[in-house]
Amino acid sequence: MQTDTKYIKSCLNYTGGKHKLLKQIVPLFPQNINNFVDLFCGGANVAINVNAKGSIYCIDKQREVIRLFNTLKKTSSNEVFNTIESIIENYDLTNTHKYGYAKYGCDSSSGLSSYNKERYKKLRDDYNNRAQDSTYYDLVFYVLTVFGFNNQIRFNKKGHFNIPVGKRDFNEKVQLNLTHFMEAIKVKNIKFFCVDFREMELNLTKGDFLYADPPYLISTATYNEQNGWTEKEENDLLEFLDQLNANGVHFALSNVLEHKGSENTILKKWAKKYNVNVLDYNYNNSNYQIKQKGSKTTEVLITNY
Repeated sequence: MQTDTKYIKSCLNYTGGKHKLLKQIVPLFPQNINNFVDLFCGGANVAINVNAKGSIYCIDKQREVIRLFNTLKKTSSNEVFNTIESIIENYDLTNTHKYGYAKYGCDSSSGLSSYNKERYKKLRDDYNNRAQDSTYYDLVFYVLTVFGFNNQIRFNKKGHFNIPVGKRDFNEKVQLNLTHFMEAIKVKNIKFFCVDFREMELNLTKGDFLYADPPYLISTATYNEQNGWTEKEENDLLEFLDQLNANGVHFALSNVLEHKGSENTILKKWAKKYNVNVLDYNYNNSNYQIKQKGSKTTEVLITNY
């Protein structure tokens, strides 16, 4: 099932973000949702495009992302944009939206990395060496993601942001995404929490709905390095979802059963109890057949309804 609905895009270009799959995922959700939980929310692409009668809870362990979202929710749009502009100006980063590419001796094809490289590293160092968190540094983090390579988010073992400089800056498209995202989270009853899914204190009941998009056990991304997601986490999550099912709470789980020659045997065995829908990059839905081996990546939505 697909729709022509215009979906809002997150202000963060999160690896594994579900914006491109929303037209397949959201129509498969229940029609009437009391409270909605976006577990492992990442860039919150799903949460900002779902309607619920009660609250929308965004849960993620990435503290910096949750801090940013709370800052964007509570801070006026004018203050957010003024602070971002001042950060860009103070560190002499490019502002092609205002001045174009020629001012910096760059063009759109080669990108802005050569001009921004040392300036970006100074901003990144100042962020990593900050004495404490603040609204200002939440927006510095956002600027780092905008000017960083492929807009990725990654922290090393010391907790330092370590993505290198990228080719783009705070251009018109990025600004529009940020504007629309802020409008959505200010209007909707969204609450952002930084917590491990095993330590959540949400008492979900019948009529509530939980969507889970965890790190994928058989694929690697910047958010899942340093053994961030192992078979233990996988089994703990599946047990948690089984408990929701036993309590009459509907859930949907995004994951991959097969990826580049590997298969998630734990998930395949568990999924036999539930309904499995294939989500492919041609945006076609079909019922999953266990014998299907055609695609390199078999991305699925598993539901208990």
